[in-house]
Amino acid sequence: MQKQFVFLSGLFLMLSIVLGAMGAHALKELLAQEQFDSFEVAVRYQGFLSMGILILALNADRFSFPLGKILGGMMIGMLLFCVSIYILVAFKSMHWPTTFVGPITPIGGTVTIVSWILFLYRLIKN
Repeated sequence: MQKQFVFLSGLFLMLSIVLGAMGAHALKELLAQEQFDSFEVAVRYQGFLSMGILILALNADRFSFPLGKILGGMMIGMLLFCVSIYILVAFKSMHWPTTFVGPITPIGGTVTIVSWILFLYRLIKN
């Protein structure tokens, strides 16, 4: 078991629930619909990815290959993707420039996807 990833994924899963509730009850009235939709996407992906990392980390001893780097990539990708969307939503709602944040989102998504591809490749290879 990868204890640090179990802890972090549990933390980020809990935060996705908190952020989802905050969005549904507080932010819905404050954000434009497009911003609210983006916020919901980030919350949803944070929850899904946290749950996936949690499941893999809890079952790490069942795999014939080490998961540490793969889980690290998944975690970094999730954070880059989701946090950049949260920042974009916050900055847009305050009418601050977002040009430097925008490119981070697809980088995070790519890191996440590549990490899952590496996991699947290692799973099939072994």
